[in-house]
Amino acid sequence: MISEKTLMAISDIVGAIHLTTRPEVLSANATDATRLVFMPEAVARPGSPDEVSRILSLADRERFPVIPRGAGTGQSGGALPVRGGLVLTMDRLDRILAIDPANMIARVEPGVITGRLRDAVEALGLFYPPDPASIDISTIGGNVAECAGGLRAVKYGVTRDYVLGLEIVLPAGEIIRTGVETAKGVVGYDLTRLIVGSEGTLAVVTKITLRLIPLPAARRTMLAFFNDPAGAVKTVTGLVQSRVVPTTLEFMDRVCIDCVRDDLGLVVPDTAAALLLMEVDGDEGLVARDAERVRRVALECGAVHFQAAQGEEEAELLWKARRNVSPALQSLRPGKVSEDIVVPRSRLADLVAFLKPLSLKHGQPIAAFGHAGDGNIHVHILLDPEDPEEKANTENIVLELFKEVIRMGGTLSGEHGVGITKAPYLGLELAKPARNLMRRLKQAFDPNNILNPGKIFPEDL
Repeated sequence: MISEKTLMAISDIVGAIHLTTRPEVLSANATDATRLVFMPEAVARPGSPDEVSRILSLADRERFPVIPRGAGTGQSGGALPVRGGLVLTMDRLDRILAIDPANMIARVEPGVITGRLRDAVEALGLFYPPDPASIDISTIGGNVAECAGGLRAVKYGVTRDYVLGLEIVLPAGEIIRTGVETAKGVVGYDLTRLIVGSEGTLAVVTKITLRLIPLPAARRTMLAFFNDPAGAVKTVTGLVQSRVVPTTLEFMDRVCIDCVRDDLGLVVPDTAAALLLMEVDGDEGLVARDAERVRRVALECGAVHFQAAQGEEEAELLWKARRNVSPALQSLRPGKVSEDIVVPRSRLADLVAFLKPLSLKHGQPIAAFGHAGDGNIHVHILLDPEDPEEKANTENIVLELFKEVIRMGGTLSGEHGVGITKAPYLGLELAKPARNLMRRLKQAFDPNNILNPGKIFPEDL
């Protein structure tokens, strides 16, 4: 419980206008994309690393929880105030501090919207590849906390691959810098990579140094429909064997296709059971060669319709449809549980084949879409949240799915993190010695457990 005296102290740090206990603001910060609700006691909007430092120092002394929050687009409950406390929204720390074309780096604050950074660097002929589906809403700080991936991860990797260094505030209030601004650096432990993906449990990020690359000169977007999902999966492996590395390689099953068919702006074959949305980039000659290889492989693997987008406007329409899949699924059922499992590419066909009998066994729709190029599929279990039988049944589906994913040599989360929704299943993937080591790291950073408590470890729920 945060006392009135402590609230006054926080108000003195950030200014009265940037601290609130108004119910409507608390409610807005009590939930995220999971739709779970945990009410905070107050919300503060710090405007500098020093203000973050003073708040954490106060929290460490007074023993109240502090929960860092970006845009609230998380899919695993990582920014939910499960034990009340103070939500620390980072929207005032939203400056692009520098873009350095000579060294191909950008320095940003955590509240910068990812899409805004993309536009700023592309205007200079540079490229920041990570592109989560929430790119026009989510923040760089949130992307760092969850190690966001996105559509281009198959070729370019995920957020951790572009974070060179950080400025962070530790739970006791110390401000430190990790990493480098150079191409190489191996002095001491790699604290930067430890913080990326730590879901706000170890430190609060206040500045981020990002690696940039040259903007590709050309790109081409293509679409292929298949009567059998196995054909789509076969295309994925066929492209790899043909030495084509698409920028993006996205899969949708029929359930997803039907939800966004109007957004696609084209006729969907009646027999289509799956589609692949693909893109290649590079110089003009490479793009033309790779696009032809993609077309050939898709048709050889059973594509019943193949087409290339005619121009940027049509390509953007297709990608908009892909980004809208998740919200569009709610037209089928009012609720859904989203899991972002990953399996080795060689097991992707087995995973897709596993989902249909799983759906039939439990009598609930299961939709699948996502990043086929790296084996990261978003499995959405659709349900009526007001139906207790379907809610209980969904838990059984999740458990069966997770066990199968681990059996296939996969992982329970590719980019959404553990948060609270996956914490009960942590033991399926991580042995007890590994979990204990992680808990000791948390203890070393945050001995009083004030920073985003109740996350990742099931014992803390």
